[in-house]
Amino acid sequence: MTEADDTMSDFDAPHLRPFDHLLRTRIVYGPGVVARIGELARELSPTRILLVTDPRIVACGHAARVEAALAAAGLEFTRFDQVDRDPTNADVETCLSAALQYQPDLIIGLGGGSSIDTAKGCSFLLTNGGTMEDYFGVGRAEQPLVPLIAIPTTSGTGTEVQSFALIERDSDRQKMACGAPGAAPRIALLDPELTLTLPREVTARTGLDTLTHAVESFVSKRGSALSALYAQEAFGLSNVHLPRVLADPLDLESRGALMLSSAFAGLAIENGMLGAAHSLANPLTAHYEITHGEAVGRMLPHVVHYNAEDPHTAKRYAHLARSAHLVPPDLPPDQTISILVARLQKLLSDGGIDGGLTRHGVTTSALDALALEASNQWTAQFNPPPVTPPPRRPHYDQALT
Repeated sequence: MTEADDTMSDFDAPHLRPFDHLLRTRIVYGPGVVARIGELARELSPTRILLVTDPRIVACGHAARVEAALAAAGLEFTRFDQVDRDPTNADVETCLSAALQYQPDLIIGLGGGSSIDTAKGCSFLLTNGGTMEDYFGVGRAEQPLVPLIAIPTTSGTGTEVQSFALIERDSDRQKMACGAPGAAPRIALLDPELTLTLPREVTARTGLDTLTHAVESFVSKRGSALSALYAQEAFGLSNVHLPRVLADPLDLESRGALMLSSAFAGLAIENGMLGAAHSLANPLTAHYEITHGEAVGRMLPHVVHYNAEDPHTAKRYAHLARSAHLVPPDLPPDQTISILVARLQKLLSDGGIDGGLTRHGVTTSALDALALEASNQWTAQFNPPPVTPPPRRPHYDQALT
């Protein structure tokens, strides 16, 4: 058996654990497929449709395009377009007020993760009552949810194929992952043409979010053979096509590859969960207004360094790097990790994320409190090496400059 074979054997062992997978979401992909929203929605036999979106999506014409297709299919609908970035439980309740007046039996989430998660949250409350805090966790919704169609306009969160809504708690800005099988969209309509209007900064940060999803879910303690397949494909697509889109925003083929990467990474999360990069990022977003994609992207190289001190995790990272053709197959794991981290840093730089956390006002004196908060995030439990308080490693301090 060669050294490469040994590595593969070590990699495969934890991923042979049992899993139970049901692909709950029908995925419809291709340029221009948003025009099919009328026929696809009609297959679900709705009488009233609530379109949940945000003002930016309305301004760039995507909402009107969806509404025209719904009208052409003879469907009745109304629009709620007040979704905010990083939706809170209060934002969901505002959407719920519109839904209670209209009583939809189908909801369409159109936009980034914020719109789709708000639509999911509205579905929880419309049929089950209470507040979003009542559903923090898994399987707490007793009644069926309103069916949902997700139409993402970014390539980042992967929520279009997940059974979780990520909602921020108003009181402490804790991100609540609210999961139920019925929260998974019935249909995810992936049209890369909808991403052509994204500003470069948003493209970069959502792309880095997808990249982080892929890397973290690939080594997660909850990972399986299935999540590894999705994560590996997502990483390969992001690694190649994110730089191409940043260089040429009108490259529709690469836009499509990033949209698929986001969905595949979302499926990897659904089956494998995340890790410390997300745990470290959430406090940065809550206290310093660093966008989620930038926060996770900044922390990812430091987390990879930390996790790779575990020999088994290092071999899994090495497998991921080889699968993306970043390194030759016979390169030792320690050299492979260095190349992988350098690649992640290069993608950050390509996305315009330079400098350290100090540019956002993060100081050395804040690190212990941030680290303690990070260790209490729900994603920390899935990181391959344990993350215990205060986790000064993975290194906030190294990320300062």
